[in-house]
Amino acid sequence: MELFDVYPLFDIAIARGKGCHVWDDKGQEYLDLYGGHAVISIGHCHPHYVDVMTKQLNTLGFYSNSVQNPLQKQLANRLGKISGYEDYSLFLINSGAEANENAFKLASFYNGRTRILSIEKAFHGRTSLAVEATNNPKIIAPINNNGHVTYLPINDINAWEKELQKGDVCAVIIECIQGVGGIRMVTKDFMKGILKLCDKYNTVLICDEIQCGYGRSGKFFAHQHFDIKPDLITVAKGIANGFPMSGLLISPKFTPVYGQLGTTFGGNHLACAGALAVLDVMEDEKLVENAAEVGTYLMDRLKSEKLPHVVEVRGLGLMIGIELDVPYKDIRTRLVKEQHCFTGCAGTNVLRLLPPLCLTKAEADDFIERFKAVL
Repeated sequence: MELFDVYPLFDIAIARGKGCHVWDDKGQEYLDLYGGHAVISIGHCHPHYVDVMTKQLNTLGFYSNSVQNPLQKQLANRLGKISGYEDYSLFLINSGAEANENAFKLASFYNGRTRILSIEKAFHGRTSLAVEATNNPKIIAPINNNGHVTYLPINDINAWEKELQKGDVCAVIIECIQGVGGIRMVTKDFMKGILKLCDKYNTVLICDEIQCGYGRSGKFFAHQHFDIKPDLITVAKGIANGFPMSGLLISPKFTPVYGQLGTTFGGNHLACAGALAVLDVMEDEKLVENAAEVGTYLMDRLKSEKLPHVVEVRGLGLMIGIELDVPYKDIRTRLVKEQHCFTGCAGTNVLRLLPPLCLTKAEADDFIERFKAVL
């Protein structure tokens, strides 16, 4: 049997990692400014994380949600405190797409509607309704193309009000910093306007914090830069530092009903142990504050260097987009092959930087030198 060939791959096999660095199976070291799609939040193989996961695996890796799991309650309590959402509830699942699917489902149960508003260039996942809310026709199969979603321009409050005043919109879903969309950000006025309109028309506001959340923006959630509180918040990526896990934070306006949502693997013992270890490290090492400080430092340096081919540097914290006046492909490939540095990409001209939140200023300087060498 062969693997189903749907990923374009670098001819590199990563064998181990430590902090913001990884090594391939030939021993070559790489600076990791991508963190495996923003998944590595506290650094590769953090000793506390490894210790907690090992102890849990030696105790109990999994049992179903038909019994009490105290680790879930511990996680809900800790996450509520660190994020500022102690009055919300938590539902645990396995992936970002699954978190968004459950958010849509809960929203539709709440107001009985079926239409969703999403931003142009949005990415919300690859499963049924999540992929329909993703503005990329190449990955929406005919079976998923069911007319539930209207895509609207970012920050154009008039266009959004025109749709919301029709009174049939179930939910609005927004990445406050778009990832795949090219590190494009909403404005505070737009988000405050959207929240007001959603309240007025009984529409559920979902903030997709799967990539931009969990400390990456320099606040725990990216939407907290805009002084709003959404009805539903989806998280994944860095929640368990690489162990598959996601969550849905649910406002008190929703009432749970037995059987309404469900999952086999979500919130299992090993996943919860990993998520608790991540919160330990984030608090002990002040990684949210570090993301704000080092991210600002890195963006300031990228702007002040006035580098060739760099049109714009944008983002918040350690979620940074470098827009180029040439396609990213050659530069990104040379960064990997010549300078041994991983970055991400978006569209045709944007490099994405999504490093572990423990990135240091010295490592940021190291990246700048490697980047300059390929421009």
